[in-house]
Amino acid sequence: MLLTVTLLVTAVTFVYVYLAWYSNYWTKRNVPGPAPRLLLGNFPSFILRHRSFVEDFQEIYNKFRTKANMVGVFNNRQPAVLVLKPELMKDVLMKNFKNFQDNEFADSVSKESDPIFGRNPFMLKGEEWKEKRAEVTPAFTTSRMKALFPFVEDVSNRMKQYIGQQNAKGGPIETRELCAKYTTDVVSSCIFAADAQSFTKEKAEIREMGRKLLEPNFQILLMFILIGVAPVLKKIIKISFVSKEIEQFFTNLMENAVAYREKNNVKRVDYLDHLMSLRAKKQLSALDMAAHGVTFFIDGFETSSLAMAFTLYELAKNPDCQTTLREELMAASNEDGTIDYDALLELPYLDQVLHEALRIWPPAAFLSKVCTIPTEIEVTEGKKVLIERGIPLMLPVWAVHRDGEYFEEPERFNPDRFAPANGGTKLYREKGCFLPFGDGPRQCLGMRFALMQVKRGLFEVITKYEISLNPKTKQPLELDPKTFIVCPLGGIWLDYKSIQA
Repeated sequence: MLLTVTLLVTAVTFVYVYLAWYSNYWTKRNVPGPAPRLLLGNFPSFILRHRSFVEDFQEIYNKFRTKANMVGVFNNRQPAVLVLKPELMKDVLMKNFKNFQDNEFADSVSKESDPIFGRNPFMLKGEEWKEKRAEVTPAFTTSRMKALFPFVEDVSNRMKQYIGQQNAKGGPIETRELCAKYTTDVVSSCIFAADAQSFTKEKAEIREMGRKLLEPNFQILLMFILIGVAPVLKKIIKISFVSKEIEQFFTNLMENAVAYREKNNVKRVDYLDHLMSLRAKKQLSALDMAAHGVTFFIDGFETSSLAMAFTLYELAKNPDCQTTLREELMAASNEDGTIDYDALLELPYLDQVLHEALRIWPPAAFLSKVCTIPTEIEVTEGKKVLIERGIPLMLPVWAVHRDGEYFEEPERFNPDRFAPANGGTKLYREKGCFLPFGDGPRQCLGMRFALMQVKRGLFEVITKYEISLNPKTKQPLELDPKTFIVCPLGGIWLDYKSIQA
């Protein structure tokens, strides 16, 4: 009995010592920071999911933002840096980019464990990400964006018809889902030359696969916990974000689209056309092409739909802004109620509205880079600390975007703060405090396409309907604690009143 108790106590002590071993990592280096919780670190919401993870970031940010340029934190047992000053965030993303060029989750995925995400430029490291990015960049030239514009217009018309059908049934429209249907159809058309039929089918297959692609599941959460407890497992355990079912679906979708285009000699200047020319030059495999397609799909589908939904939410809450935007859009529209590509991209108030919505509701609430070259960072004035290779640096985009030091009345939706007369976004970008798409060499690759499709979608809604908040929308808006992106809990329910009525 005594031996059993002794072994049990020894085992418990060993586990405790192991879990607490790194807890003084930052203390030994005289770096300030919050005390971590055993196993959970400083970001328990990533595991417990009892509240949105942005609240963990916000609490630390509020406590230390005036005391230091950065603080030492722990993601489970992994020591990490939470950067608190925009100028330092800018250094990480731009000035000292080569020292922090990898994204945090790159070591957790491999091409063998996850052929789709393992080939995603976001996950790639070193020279490989540069090569893959260089392959895709030509797909986003101005001429290609213009060529894709008619396909975006076609989906916009389908969305208008869908809104009309829903209005005929009565009641509000869940706008988060409306925007997801819109961006799913847009990216499906532009990547796979396929009609996703999101507006006509109750559970369109591409829409459902897109949902599954980004749906957090228990297996992935468990893997993150294990890696958090023992970071060395990154080299042993490789996470698979994309199931074999989804991998096969998108690979087949790509192969079928290519086969149809080749068989029927279809000429269309879209993303698939770029991939087919790339395949000929680089001998891309079917998996390589599917991975490129999924990369574009993720960039264009989820974050874009959220950006559009939150913008409509803010316009519904601020009817004066909605009216001002409608007047600008109407003045720029053609006689048939459409708008040209160049005209759409030259509307200052539309830019202001979209940028302000992205400031308040950035789809990526934080960015996480990894130190690739040991670098000294100034913690407080005159005091520096060496950041070791492999230490993640977390950039709290959400908290900085809502900081009154950089944005007057930060909780208020005020598009005028980005007016050309006030310098637009340039001043805020130069300070490093406006980062809806990141910054530097690894800034969001699909940014131009994302903005174009969102603007065209907003044009279609705002010129045809007056939108207002429905009581079904929770106020104030809450974030879903079960997602790892900024997503509204309970949806965004809006009423759509036809302007022609």
